[in-house]
Amino acid sequence: MDFDLDETQRELRGLADGLLDREASRERLEAFEASGAPYDAATWKALGQAGLLGAGLPEELGGAGLCAVETAVILREVGRHVAPVPAYASLALAAPAIVRHGTPEQRALLAPLNDGEAVFTGAYREAGPAGRVTATARLDGDGYVLDGVKTFVPCAEQAALILVPARTDGGEVAVFLVEPGAVRLTPQHSLTTEPLSRVELAGARVDAAARLGPGAWDTLRRSAVAGAVALASGVIESALGLTTEHIRTREQFGRPLAGFQAVTMRIADVYIAKRTLDVALWAAVWRLAEERDDADEVLAVAAFNVCEPVAEALYTCQHLHGGLGMDVTYPLHRYFAWGKHAGHLLGGAEDRLDDLGELLAAREG
Repeated sequence: MDFDLDETQRELRGLADGLLDREASRERLEAFEASGAPYDAATWKALGQAGLLGAGLPEELGGAGLCAVETAVILREVGRHVAPVPAYASLALAAPAIVRHGTPEQRALLAPLNDGEAVFTGAYREAGPAGRVTATARLDGDGYVLDGVKTFVPCAEQAALILVPARTDGGEVAVFLVEPGAVRLTPQHSLTTEPLSRVELAGARVDAAARLGPGAWDTLRRSAVAGAVALASGVIESALGLTTEHIRTREQFGRPLAGFQAVTMRIADVYIAKRTLDVALWAAVWRLAEERDDADEVLAVAAFNVCEPVAEALYTCQHLHGGLGMDVTYPLHRYFAWGKHAGHLLGGAEDRLDDLGELLAAREG
């Protein structure tokens, strides 16, 4: 495979970078954080007007019909600029499953996303290991009754629809389109400004027409992991850039910090963690786009790198900044929080290693 982005992908990256440089400047981020708003609606709408939110939507909805690689390009730029928009919720947790497995009527529900006029989300996590589904969907007449609890659902209160995976009477995991008003939402603590909710299904009833087609759960869980990895890839790149500039210009004992061997060795470790994650990210999303059999294995490797090596690299960035790294008026704290948040969404390093072990054992078996 070729790890270089093609012309379309480079143009998409440049468009997202330029827009977010303006919309997610340091001053704009500080103003947003003081506002208490759940997300930056103006930036969200600007992303829609630029065609970035519709990149993965089908052409009949006004989108560009692009694939997992292009979605990762956009989410990586969102992470690199720590832009407070519901891009992960809408572009990773919701849109791919609806686009690939929805009926024409279900896909049409995504049309407002193209212009940044709506938010969608998905309930990927439950208590316990990430990607495990214990919520149930019991067939009842011409619909289903949903029970169980979902956790850490981003922008659930603001979403037009929540994608809810649940295990049916037959044992398979199906995905249902559920309105937020049909379930009980309880706010949960978030490391970032992104609103998270505990979603209690509590016997919510949905029509049979709310069920996505076969394979929706596989698409949702894969895009959930790939999206979080893409965000983290952008986050660590910006954290590395900020830290490199700091040690280049900050002096100690009359010398720049970068002149000390111990410092250069530590910043090299951060660079290695960043590059390793980049390789894993592009290898994973390319496999998703090509529908390769080993996509889950590479996604597990990428997710592990977010949860452990990149998390450790962000601590290193803080340490190299000294006390400045703990100052919430300095930009580094946003990258640290976003990186930790991505690791929590992915379930942690041990869970990801368990997943990888199970996948490799199944392949050998």
